[in-house]
Amino acid sequence: MVSVELRPNRKIPSKKRFLLPISRNVFISGSTYREDRILKEKLTTLESALSPIVSGSSVAIGGSLLRRQPNAAVRQLIRAGVRDLTVMSWAGTTAIDLLAAADAIRRWEGIYVGLFNYGLAPNFRRAVESGRIEVRDFSETAMVARLRAAAQGMPFLPIRTLFGSDIAKVNPEQIRTFDCPFTGQKLQAIAAAEPDFTLIHGYAGDKYGNVQWPVVRDTDDMDQPFASGAKRLIVTVEKIVPHEEIKKQPSLTYIPGNWVEAIVEVPYGAHPAACDTLYDEDDAHLRDYIARSKTADGVKAYLDEFANALPDHAAYLEKCGGLAALAALDVKGRA
Repeated sequence: MVSVELRPNRKIPSKKRFLLPISRNVFISGSTYREDRILKEKLTTLESALSPIVSGSSVAIGGSLLRRQPNAAVRQLIRAGVRDLTVMSWAGTTAIDLLAAADAIRRWEGIYVGLFNYGLAPNFRRAVESGRIEVRDFSETAMVARLRAAAQGMPFLPIRTLFGSDIAKVNPEQIRTFDCPFTGQKLQAIAAAEPDFTLIHGYAGDKYGNVQWPVVRDTDDMDQPFASGAKRLIVTVEKIVPHEEIKKQPSLTYIPGNWVEAIVEVPYGAHPAACDTLYDEDDAHLRDYIARSKTADGVKAYLDEFANALPDHAAYLEKCGGLAALAALDVKGRA
């Protein structure tokens, strides 16, 4: 077996975001540990994984546009009656709009909420217009800086991209001007994004929480930066694979298991959105959702049918026609 020896007096970083995944025997502080003693099994149920999230929590939602939205996790939060959330996202779509439809969001922070090529996010927009959701907008570069600050364990990072923008003017609590101590130049300090929980939907992972992406994939999202700065990271994946499969191509591991609190196998967990390289969005379901979302009563009926009245994700899949019907969405030649 291959092992790595650390110097006896070398300090191991206390923050998990700086640790690398361990998959072979190692020596830590002079002591030998077998792999099965180091790696902790984190595979659990969706209900158990999400149970720590209670009303009033702050939650980051992964995915970008109509790809890998953690919709199964969001439906479980809705079933559990979780409310009054502060939600952070990158380019949020279905997951954010579902939470808004359930009146579960108190405040949102991010770069965008809509339904991409399907238009605006009707329930989110209605809640913002009525004052039920408080909004804090950020540019993409500013949000990246917030994620980097969290990953580095910093309370803020300096930027200068929001000068001349009202984004900074309306958000003095998170964006403040200061003088550079070296040049005297005016800079902006932007607060780190540090939610209580982070929810991400991934492609494949093992029981230890290591999550891998395919070689060919879409990359215009921020799941890895969200994960690297997470306090409590909960990941749903399309499938759980053996740990030996993860070890065959370690460079594909974009979320190491030591970042992860819980991992859950949730096939079609992004439905009705897509999971790039695996399946496309469900056009008919999305159009039905949008049509019902024209009114508060209409979307309430949708939530009752596809979330509140169902006991779990398995029941949701059956409601949508079962795995055989959903397979029609699969990308040709999927893994």
